[in-house]
Amino acid sequence: MTPPRRQRRSPGPDRPAAPAKEGEARNPERLFVIGGEGGGERADIDLVTLIVARADPPVSATPEQAALLRLCAAPLSVAELSAYLSLPFSVVTVLLTDLLASELVQARAPIVRQKVADRNLLEAVMHGLQKL
Repeated sequence: MTPPRRQRRSPGPDRPAAPAKEGEARNPERLFVIGGEGGGERADIDLVTLIVARADPPVSATPEQAALLRLCAAPLSVAELSAYLSLPFSVVTVLLTDLLASELVQARAPIVRQKVADRNLLEAVMHGLQKL
């Protein structure tokens, strides 16, 4: 006796879609609508670039752009923005490129700290602590 074959069923109006597994795109069409065609130039930003809002969201902003502007009241990296909005990095860069072009946000490189502290500064701190 052969086992019955199972047929895949696509979600219909009466059946909800199965939750997407981690790492799978849930709705690639939605990402295209959010990001637009994306055929133009993109801003030179990477995952650690800090983004700061320069203005409140305008009325003409899309919901995703408004969410980005609200999140960027304090400096956040592009990786954090991508995680908070649950959007891929590439889509966030397209949104940020539009916001940078309209001067609603400012991008700046992260603060790079020295690997080795300045010796003069450490000695000044040590002498100050010894005087206490």
